[in-house]
This record gives sequence, structure tokens and C-alpha cells, in this order.
Amino acid sequence: MSKKNVAVVMGGYSDEYVVSLKSGQLIYDSLDRNLYNVYKVVILKDEWYFLDSNDKKYQINKGDFSVTLHNETLKFDVCFNIIHGTPGENGILQAYWDAIGQTYTGCDFYQSALTFNKKDTLAVLSKYGILSAKSIYLKKGSEINVDEIVEQLGLPLFVKPNQSGSSLGISKVKEKSELMKATEIAFKEDHEILIESFLNGMEVSVGVIDFKGETIVLGITEIVSQNEFFDYEAKYEGASEEITPARIDEETRIRVEEIAKRAYESLGMSGFSRSEYILMDGIPYMLEMNTNPGFSPASILPQQARHYGISITDLCGNEVEKALHKMRS
Repeated sequence: MSKKNVAVVMGGYSDEYVVSLKSGQLIYDSLDRNLYNVYKVVILKDEWYFLDSNDKKYQINKGDFSVTLHNETLKFDVCFNIIHGTPGENGILQAYWDAIGQTYTGCDFYQSALTFNKKDTLAVLSKYGILSAKSIYLKKGSEINVDEIVEQLGLPLFVKPNQSGSSLGISKVKEKSELMKATEIAFKEDHEILIESFLNGMEVSVGVIDFKGETIVLGITEIVSQNEFFDYEAKYEGASEEITPARIDEETRIRVEEIAKRAYESLGMSGFSRSEYILMDGIPYMLEMNTNPGFSPASILPQQARHYGISITDLCGNEVEKALHKMRS
């Protein structure tokens, strides 16, 4: 049987592209060369290119996502999407691939667009009995009544962009006087923001995937941030301790697993996902869901897979096989 061509697609248009390149490298290194011809494709704001084994760049033809090498056209059976943030995590790339008939891993355009929008995700999941913090939604240019917000949500509170990955633009506000500045920081990342009440409890990160036809919780990781909260520095620059499995009792573990699976299946998810919750008195309150979470060797999802007993090779191979199966069916 001829080997399938798999492009590991990494990069992105946001500051998260640096992390995506590390994630892409791990997947590139891990995919089974007995089964697949594995290639690298980098998508940045300014250019889309194929990277050969000598790190030489070749432009991607956006008409059909192919590349011309030595007068021959190379097309990909599957694109392994590991772009964090836009355009690979918010549905833009998936919609383009759908339009040109390119097969890809992970969830579809709709799920990507929905889960990238925190407000809409939490609104949908509330219908399935999944709890979240009290929040106020604001658009850029709308009037901000500081007194009213503090009265409704109390202090401290969180201000965050509605659509942004990787904890960029998030502030914890302890004093009323800090609120306006925090909204300015969030509006730099997105034209819509959420202001949320503070949930005082343990933060956990829950990896959920569909593996060999079954929705499984890879692990529950306890986040102990050295910073005020699990911000970009804590997430990517080592300023946090991540404990897998989380130090929770059996009853809480079962409850978290059940809710994480319900969230995944209710949204019609596919592929990798990592959702964040705060546990208050053993009850999970959802913060957000990531459909293309960090996958560098230091990231939470690969840590959870190792703990669960699934090798990175099997985890990545499962994604490719699912995409190929979808293409055939």
C-alpha cells in the first residue's frame, strides 16, 4: 500500500505561532514514517510555504494547497492542523480547506469558530448544564460603567478578550481603578471582551480526544501558577507547576471527567481538545475550550497522553487515520 502524504501545518497569524512551530515539530518527529511521507508547511501572515529537509522554502499554491518541487506537483492526503490561534483554531483555515476539498485533522469549521468564541461556547454549553462564571460582554466602543460592573460581578474579577488563545490580553482586576486599563489591554487582542466574576478554586486543565472511536479523558492536570493566574508566562514560560493527575478525590475526578466528555460531545468535537475549569467545592465551572492546544514536549496534552499510556506516535497517527477515514466515507 502506498504511503499517504501528510503535511504538518504550523505557524499562524498571532503571537502564538512560536508555540505552534514547536508543536508542529513534535508531531513531525512523531508520525510513523513506515505509514506516511511527512512534510512541513508553515502558514504565516506574510507567506505560506513548504519547508524541505534542508529548510529550503517553496511557496504553497493557495488554489489547491499544493507545492511544486522540481517541476512536480506534490499534494497532501491529509493536513495535520496544529496552528494555535487564527487562522487554524478559529475556523478560517478549515473553511478554506473545505472549499478546495482538502482533508484535514481536528474539528470542522463550525466547531472551531464556535469554541474560539468564549461567550458563545459558554452560552451553548449552559444548555447542557455546564456551569461558568457570571460575566458581562462588551464590544469595542461601547460605554463602560465601572461602578455597575463591579456591583454586578464583585472584586477581584477577570477581563479577557472574547476570541484569543493562549491567555493573551487577560488581566486580573483587584481594584476598581484598574478596570479601564484592563479593558484597553483586552481590546488590543479582540474587539469583543468578557468581564468575568472571580472563581476561587483549583484550576484544572482537561484533555479530551476521540481515540479509536471513543471519547476519552486523557487526564486532569492541576495548574498551580506562580503568577496571579494561568497567564501566557505561566502557560509557556514555565511560571507554573502542572500536576498530573490533579490532587482531587475520586468523586470529583468522575464529575470532572463526565462534564468534560459532555462538553466535547455536546459541541460535536473531534480531535485534540483541552478545556479549562475552576473547581469550587468539587463543582467544575468552565472557563474555555481549546481545539488546538499546545503540543510541544512541555505542553499539557502530551504530558497527559504519556500518563494515560498512549504514545505520541499513536496519538498523532490516530488523528491522521480518522481524517483519512472521513475522506473515504
